[in-house]
Amino acid sequence: MLFKGLFGQKRPETRNPEYRRTRMTTDKIFPGTMLYLMRHGAIEATEQKRFVGQIDLPLSLHGRKQAGWQARCLMDIPFSGVWCSDLERAYETAAIVSRDRGLSIISAPELREINLGQWDGMEMTQIRRQFPDLWQARGEDFSRFRPPGAESFADLQQRAVPFIRNIAAQSAGNILIVTHSGVIRVLICHVLQMPLSHLFRIHLDYGGITLIGDINGMSQVRAVNLSPALLTTDDLT
Repeated sequence: MLFKGLFGQKRPETRNPEYRRTRMTTDKIFPGTMLYLMRHGAIEATEQKRFVGQIDLPLSLHGRKQAGWQARCLMDIPFSGVWCSDLERAYETAAIVSRDRGLSIISAPELREINLGQWDGMEMTQIRRQFPDLWQARGEDFSRFRPPGAESFADLQQRAVPFIRNIAAQSAGNILIVTHSGVIRVLICHVLQMPLSHLFRIHLDYGGITLIGDINGMSQVRAVNLSPALLTTDDLT
């Protein structure tokens, strides 16, 4: 299947001793594991762009089809565990993807999307109109900015990364974690030692999968956003 074919062989440069001596090294963050980090499937779209954090929304019909497509892509990958955010859209995605595997799904609030406080569920135009000063402050340093009653992306990273490292420490092999775009982005930034101010340079589609693991003694982002997004609804049936 798709994922087995992509990751069944080592790249030529990783077999080169000179490459191994000169490449950048980093701590083993997820020793002995490969994390399959999946963004939940699509939710119902709205006419105006809105902020969606921990507001609890179900999958749309298209989101369920995206999850079904990824389930077929992953059918040959043996998972030792399945974890997910405890929000409905993530749990429903995990249930579809792991169906017939005989694995229990472990849900956890630590894997939730960023807490947006008073802004959660609000349209962007409404936020800019009601909170002009705060909106400007967000633009100046959005990685550390907290809306009223909310988290910053730095807070999210401090919440999610240690929890995911703990999952990896308890497990071995392939682990499926169904979560949210914010969680996946801050984890990628952590592994790549990339500033959070760049996190929106990482595009993540609904249903997309990112792979992170320790390869040859170095933590690596192996793939980002392996995604059903280019398929139409008919293709997903």
